Amino acid sequence: MTSPKPVKSFKVAQLNVEVYETDITLGRRAADFVAAKLTTAIEQNGKANLILATGASQFKFLDAFKASNRVDWSQITVFHLDEYKDISGRHPASFRRYLRERILDEVKPAEVHFLEGDAGDVDTVLKRYENLLRSHPVDVACIGIGENGHIAFNDPPAADFNDPRLVKVVELDEKCRRQQMGEGWFETLAEVPTHALSLTIPAIMNCKTISCVVPDSRKAEAVFNTLHGPVTTHCPASILRKHSGAVLFLDLYSAEKLTDFV
Repeated sequence: MTSPKPVKSFKVAQLNVEVYETDITLGRRAADFVAAKLTTAIEQNGKANLILATGASQFKFLDAFKASNRVDWSQITVFHLDEYKDISGRHPASFRRYLRERILDEVKPAEVHFLEGDAGDVDTVLKRYENLLRSHPVDVACIGIGENGHIAFNDPPAADFNDPRLVKVVELDEKCRRQQMGEGWFETLAEVPTHALSLTIPAIMNCKTISCVVPDSRKAEAVFNTLHGPVTTHCPASILRKHSGAVLFLDLYSAEKLTDFV
């Protein structure tokens, strides 16, 4: 099947932006892009390292990605971006469960390394994950952008472009927590955890390629700020404009405020 063509493509600083008609065509194109980058990494190095994101924004991308026959999963090691603190991997909102059920149990990568948010010794978990990331340079990071402009769980109050850590415990701001409730992961705001384990912004920016999948009009303001505002931790995703290997995949809804560009 031919890869979808964007209705518009442009560049903001170093960040490539592609706009697609629907979230389905967006997801298919992002899946093709990621598959190609992983195939190149395997051809060059014999293996590849991948970070996968979660959340409602990733549904169509993951559906297309796991259906691709271009990915040799037997040569891929998978990491993920974040996990709520103090919830089980069996919890309906757990990102470990999300990834297992939506893709990993089906494609069976060579290795999977999860952030164990419910571990008794969180410091040990963080150190172990940092060491794994240092020994497994990431070829492709698949991420999204939150309604508050976060990448991973680096909400504006916690975001640090020069963070010395690769993984840390962060406090979630109210807008982020309300998004998690609004997407149906929790029934009430009180149920949404206040803290999470998250890759930091430098950990994401260290990745060779970044595929940022952002559909839906709920994300339109965050997308506008990512591309049109200053590069600041008030919109953490704005730092993507400084990554030459990043592509921001939008649909017409998430791009609806980009009148200056589209």
